[in-house]
Amino acid sequence: MPEGHSVHRIARQFDRNFVGRTMRASSPQGRFAEGAAILDGREAMSVQAVGKQMFLEAEGDIWLRVHLGLYGAWDFAGEILVDPTIASSNGRMGQTNQRGTTLDDDAVEDAILDDAGENSLASIGAPRRTRVHVRMSEQTKGLADEGTEWPPPVVGQVRLRLMTDLTAADLRGPTACVLQTPDEMLATIAKLGPDPLVGDPAHNEERFVRAVRKKQTVIALLLMDQAVVSGIGNVYRAEMLFRQRLNPHTPGRDVPEDVVRALWHDWVRLLAIGVETGQMMTMDDLTPTQYRAAMASRDDRHWVYHRAGLPCRVCGTEIALEEIGARKLYWCPRCQA
Repeated sequence: MPEGHSVHRIARQFDRNFVGRTMRASSPQGRFAEGAAILDGREAMSVQAVGKQMFLEAEGDIWLRVHLGLYGAWDFAGEILVDPTIASSNGRMGQTNQRGTTLDDDAVEDAILDDAGENSLASIGAPRRTRVHVRMSEQTKGLADEGTEWPPPVVGQVRLRLMTDLTAADLRGPTACVLQTPDEMLATIAKLGPDPLVGDPAHNEERFVRAVRKKQTVIALLLMDQAVVSGIGNVYRAEMLFRQRLNPHTPGRDVPEDVVRALWHDWVRLLAIGVETGQMMTMDDLTPTQYRAAMASRDDRHWVYHRAGLPCRVCGTEIALEEIGARKLYWCPRCQA
């Protein structure tokens, strides 16, 4: 499931490419035909991400709420302007005036892409192969010189297609794709736990600490509860618990307050790294060579996630794998005893 950093990147991509522009909306699959008809012809006014959900405001006090869930993804095509706040020298997706869904020639040498579905400009969400349509020309919207269709052909089960004159965004496989009134949107957000990138930082920290410290539920489940904290998924959960050397079976109320606060501060830091690079980098103090290897391969990026049966990077103990809350949990029985 896409975790919080991916959804924030999607929101920023919509902010750069759709906000302030008139949208054409359709539902090639047909399952969102009524909602698409309402959105069609309206201007995109604003966009925000909270945890794993994105809210796109259209003129007329209409909000599109999208939760990608396990299988959802947005596929982008056309002329795509990349938010400069999510570009970095080591994980750059392309120049801010990038055309299409592949890297600029100038960016290829610096870019680090992996094969695990992360740091993808063409498709953000569930990993999938995507047929991309790249505009290489600076002059024409027709794309005839490049032999590429515009608008791009619909591929697969597209729940919602949003388009401007230059950019197309196709939504596939979401858990939720609904229109909401402003009150409904605010009610949805009110049910979500704090997100480090939304609202007052100090207030968010206190909300998190209070929510964890009053619960008998084990911390491994609390970190995945979107009412306790927004955006953390299976990868970040496992890595954050290891980074604090915290036993995942510890009840929330038994976790020392300073450790709860350390978890929050770590989430603030890791989310910022994820938004900047597009990858869930959770290892620290890497050499430049190690960093580039980690950015290119998930196997070199994490302490315990997806390492069941392999030796712990710290103590050598075999990494354990169990199921908790219907999700896989990776942890070190020694470091996190």
